[in-house]
Amino acid sequence: MRVLVIGSGGREHAIIRKLKESKKVDQIYAAPGNGGISKDAECVDIAPCDLEKMTAFCVEQKIDFAVVAPDDPLVAGMVDALNEAGIRTFGPNKAAAILEGSKVFSKNLMKKYNIPTAKYEVFDDPKKAIAYIEEENTFPAVIKADGLALGKGVIIAEDLAAAKDAVHSIMEDKMFGASGNHIVVEEFLTGPEVSVLSFCDSKTIVPMVSSMDHKRALDGDKGLNTGGMGTVAPNPYYTPEVAEECMKTIFLPTVEAMNKEGRPFKGCIYFGLMLTPKGPKVIEYNCRFGDPETQVVLPLLKTDLMEIFEAVYDERLAEVPVEFETEKACACVIAASGGYPQSYPKGIEIQGLNENGQSSLATVYHAGTKYEDGKFLTNGGRVLGLTNVGDTLEEALDKSYASLKEITFEGIHYRKDIGKRALAAK
Repeated sequence: MRVLVIGSGGREHAIIRKLKESKKVDQIYAAPGNGGISKDAECVDIAPCDLEKMTAFCVEQKIDFAVVAPDDPLVAGMVDALNEAGIRTFGPNKAAAILEGSKVFSKNLMKKYNIPTAKYEVFDDPKKAIAYIEEENTFPAVIKADGLALGKGVIIAEDLAAAKDAVHSIMEDKMFGASGNHIVVEEFLTGPEVSVLSFCDSKTIVPMVSSMDHKRALDGDKGLNTGGMGTVAPNPYYTPEVAEECMKTIFLPTVEAMNKEGRPFKGCIYFGLMLTPKGPKVIEYNCRFGDPETQVVLPLLKTDLMEIFEAVYDERLAEVPVEFETEKACACVIAASGGYPQSYPKGIEIQGLNENGQSSLATVYHAGTKYEDGKFLTNGGRVLGLTNVGDTLEEALDKSYASLKEITFEGIHYRKDIGKRALAAK
């Protein structure tokens, strides 16, 4: 098969490297890809949201299957455009991608179908939003932009002044653009966080290995929120009992709710969960593989990923035994540019990678790199994901951190405590 993976980050690199293991796949293209991906796939310079060019490329190159990985093209209707051109795909269509594309839609869906989530209200008027926050008077308060905002459209306000600032920044200053025309104000939930990615073909849902993300930029969960500074899998807080409860109260009801709304979901549903004292609740849905969760989940997958993708498209997921290395653990430490998640330089040479952009000490998933004149250069905020599978989580983490003694670049920044909470929970 000739396969196209749309996107340019560490998640896409993890998908591509897993697809390379498939006996069904002969040729992999990436659009647009990145420096490291160029060593594992043929990169094509097409923007992920360019529906017209992407469709034309697939038709011309006789692409058998396309994997739409990022949120923007999914919400924009890339799957619909490709399907209309006769291209089989992995990913939800535009109608189903609203699950992530609109926080207002997803919160209202949960309320309507009794799926456990934080108490909330929706606003399109900043004055009314502030009046509600004053009336509730419980902090921290969570303020979310309705639409996509590169995974950063959430502000946790510690007090009233911060909450007012957040409302003004999102709704009036438009810090997230039109995504902030509507906002969701919700209660702050406490408890361990769990990410569960799941394959779904609109009838069957198969959860993958659970994982734990580390969103804050600095050790001890301090600093600004980022796209994720590292992940571990499995998440020790996600016990078989919790998994069973989530399947019954969250996963299956979500699939059924989308069907009842006339928006059947085919692709990957990401459940961002909080294990509260009152049971598991949904913090957010994503309509695609998470980043960097994918980098620790797919290395533990034993089943042929291409086989799963085809089964999801054909709505026969129930026929495929999806298996993971349940006795092992995986850890990914993100090496980021100095200054991330704020402004940072680009074009800095990365030392310690071999000619394929890899290392003997870790699987290196490239997130923000380019390849020029035989050198790998930084080209984003999150640059590399240094990933290892181990018999224990300690072993996986030790290997990933050992690789950071060899792989480096000027201004490199990474957290030294990835997996610490997971180890403490055991």
